[in-house]
Amino acid sequence: MAKLILLLLKLCILFFVVHAVFEDQVGKFDWRQQYVGKVRFSHFDTQMQSSKKVLVATESNVFAALNTRTGELFWRHVDKTGPEGNIDALLHHAQDAVIVVGNGRMLRSWDVNVGGLNWEILLDTGSFQSACLVGQHGTVKHVAVLKKTVISVHYLSNGHQKWIENLPESETVDYQTVYSGGNGQVFVLGIVPHSHITIVVYSMEDGEIIKQVSVEAPWLSNIPASCIVVSHGMLMCVDSTTMSLNTLDLHQQLQMTQIPLQSLGLEVDPDFHPSLVSHQPNPAQKPLSEFFLQLGPEHYLLLQLNNGQIVTLRDFKPALLASFATTGEKTVAAVMSPKNKTACSINLFSADTGRRLLDTTLIFTVDPNGGKPERLHVQAFLKKDDSVGYRVMVQTEDHTLTFIQQPGRVMWTREEALSDVVTMEMVDLPLTGTQAELEGEFGKKADGLLSMVLKRLSSQLIMLQAWTAHLWKLFYDARKPRSQVKNDISIENLSRDEFNLQKMMVMVTSSGKLFGIDSKTGGILWRHYLDNVPVNAAFKLMVQRTTAHFPHPPQCTLLIKDKDTGLATLHVFNPIFGRRSQVTPPALPQPILQSLLLPLMDQDYAKVLLLVDDQYKVSAFPSTKNVLQQLQETASSIFFFLVDSSQGRLSGYRLRTDLSTEQVWEIAIPTEVQKIVSVKGKRPNEHVHSQGRVMGDRSVLYKYLNPNLLAVVTESTDVHQERSFIGILLIDGVTGRIIHEAVQRKARGPVHVVHSENWVVYEYWSTKSRRNEFSVIELYEGMELYNSTVFSSLDRPHAPQVLQQSYIFPSSISTMEATLTEKGITSRHLLIGLPSGGILSLPKMFLDPRRPEIVSEQSREENLIPYAPELIIRTEWFINYNQTVARVRGIYTAPSGLESTCLVVAYGLDIYQTRVYPSKQFDVLKDDYDYMLISSVLFALFFATMISKRLAEVKLLNRAWR
Repeated sequence: MAKLILLLLKLCILFFVVHAVFEDQVGKFDWRQQYVGKVRFSHFDTQMQSSKKVLVATESNVFAALNTRTGELFWRHVDKTGPEGNIDALLHHAQDAVIVVGNGRMLRSWDVNVGGLNWEILLDTGSFQSACLVGQHGTVKHVAVLKKTVISVHYLSNGHQKWIENLPESETVDYQTVYSGGNGQVFVLGIVPHSHITIVVYSMEDGEIIKQVSVEAPWLSNIPASCIVVSHGMLMCVDSTTMSLNTLDLHQQLQMTQIPLQSLGLEVDPDFHPSLVSHQPNPAQKPLSEFFLQLGPEHYLLLQLNNGQIVTLRDFKPALLASFATTGEKTVAAVMSPKNKTACSINLFSADTGRRLLDTTLIFTVDPNGGKPERLHVQAFLKKDDSVGYRVMVQTEDHTLTFIQQPGRVMWTREEALSDVVTMEMVDLPLTGTQAELEGEFGKKADGLLSMVLKRLSSQLIMLQAWTAHLWKLFYDARKPRSQVKNDISIENLSRDEFNLQKMMVMVTSSGKLFGIDSKTGGILWRHYLDNVPVNAAFKLMVQRTTAHFPHPPQCTLLIKDKDTGLATLHVFNPIFGRRSQVTPPALPQPILQSLLLPLMDQDYAKVLLLVDDQYKVSAFPSTKNVLQQLQETASSIFFFLVDSSQGRLSGYRLRTDLSTEQVWEIAIPTEVQKIVSVKGKRPNEHVHSQGRVMGDRSVLYKYLNPNLLAVVTESTDVHQERSFIGILLIDGVTGRIIHEAVQRKARGPVHVVHSENWVVYEYWSTKSRRNEFSVIELYEGMELYNSTVFSSLDRPHAPQVLQQSYIFPSSISTMEATLTEKGITSRHLLIGLPSGGILSLPKMFLDPRRPEIVSEQSREENLIPYAPELIIRTEWFINYNQTVARVRGIYTAPSGLESTCLVVAYGLDIYQTRVYPSKQFDVLKDDYDYMLISSVLFALFFATMISKRLAEVKLLNRAWR
């Protein structure tokens, strides 16, 4: 028995190996790009001169180490989304990096060399305020964490708590900052807004309060935003009301000394709040006496506190950014100044004298399609001649990281905006020059037979030359190693391939930056940053004209809508080159409620975009006479719907001939019981190949293919698990008729929905069984088709037949989408993004509501799988094998020129692109197809035929002579 079990295990292992991805196929049709997000904290690893790491903590709750030579990830740790995984602070000393996570919920220490976790402890409850490393006797052995009501000190080696103390008068005093100058004392600074500062000094040994003093500061409301600590514990604050600097000795705590900026000969720019920048190279030592004072958007001063007096070392105007850096015993100040409209210069200055260091100029070229520089991260190092060299990492408004070394060579660039893609589209690439020339021939008037023949011959000759060059390149590259084959794809030579597998991926990010990415290689071909995009903007990307209408360029329109005000703007651009279109979009003075891309086209083959404002007035883009005439002619067949989730109202409207709107139907959902979660329609580019399913008895069960069907998902407002429920309504968007209604009791969201053909699949959490479940609904007209030519929502006398079934899924999911092919012949698969980072391709046949509990001859004839409530995740169904996609938020599918192939893009924190073959590659020869063997057989048969023919002729001739 044991041998039999062992044999079965071996067979299972072999089964999984057979379905694995071969080594030579990895990266052949797929690629992955990993990101970290917008950088919040950064520290260069300076424990060794040859170190190549920069530690970054981001707003996406990611802690990672980047290679400063290449920009690639050494390691990365992705925490939970939301406030629970938010990184509040990053402290770095030697080989240890300490982070505070989740508003002071967790304290972690990481080994920066390998990214391993040293230790992790759970902190006491309370709102996080500040944290710092505590040095004593020249060494750093502790870390202090300040919360709203307590302060705790932990050992840096193991995280154990040394002591914890309650803060005095925490009900009235808002404690905001903790500081240590390496003298064995911990200073806690709190404030009563517009009254006084409270300073509490703790002993490092036992946490005993040494001093507690209050100092009047009626003008101060926020210590971290207005104050820094310099020199031997001197608190320096800037008052934007009186335009003065205020100093306070933390060791003496007498009173604040006010120094007006006018007395120093300084003046603040109008409507600007001045700020301060200090630097503490080592936590076991005092901070520098030098600091930066920013007086305007382009005005910095390097100041020094010397014996209680403030001395101006250097005035930097204009200056965009300023930062300190330390290497060894030397500290320098780096200042970025604008050089011209397209470049900035960065120079190093001695921090203690303000003297400019020779041969330290670095040129940073500003990307005209990017954002302005926002932060400056400087890595300083000592050269062989003991002079200071440096590299800089520039962070811009569009979340781009650019690493530069002298004299301005860009070592790498990371487009971290791609970590937050909100929407995308795939656009077919344009035709090649020869293909376009052939297309142009048919669009021109014939000049005569001879001229047309000559044009055709010249075109064929050009195509022959291009084909010969392509063959030569393939032969030349075949002799090289794969790593040495150069990728010559650029935006100039992009063209459509034979099977339309290579497309342009147009991606829109939450920061307002647009990208054009080659789907074959993942290379960024163009980028464009939109200024003045609202923080909470919603985006909708629409393809108005594809590349099929040569010579008209393709056109995309991006609708940018402010969620608060509803005001929107249109950005029209060419998706192939990223350039702004010459077509001027209309101004939208009123809030926009709905946008529709109609199948109508203007004289330039651009689809009509219909915009509905809050006054229910309709505007069209483009709005030519031809378009307005078409709208008037087809107004009776144009319907749209509006959703007001706050009021629980769904409304249907139709367009009148005078381009006004009329409400046709309305459905009210009581908001005190349930709320509208999502409304899902069918994709407009979806094709259905078969109108019915062939049954086991050879009859046909016809599908209910309503293109106007909407799937409305609702969720109960009562969160109690016994009373919670999930509802789904199938509503005809033209008539408002409720086709079907289903309720899943004792269930809650999040709900993920896929609506395609005649079926709807949705996933939810069952609070009763404490598991994830799938439910599938399929609609059929019956054994007879009411109208086989055209579907009309206004002429449907019979309700469809509804089949529904539920299944158990062993994992929660992040997103879900269905595959899409050109003709709809290929069977459907559901692409499911899992929280583990896997992308699962689940055949739709497993979610068939007609799966029988008892197998019959008819069910076998239909190839129906016997019903089983559990859906098993098979490892061979993962389309991304070991290429984990962190925090996948969306999956986009697009058809290719091959019916068997569907292009898939999964985006989240990472981006992954691949191809899937739901019904295998039935229209393409395999990669290992033996061309040599079949060619040899054909040649052998040809020669055998010729020889046989000759022998037969000789035989006939000899027979005739007899």
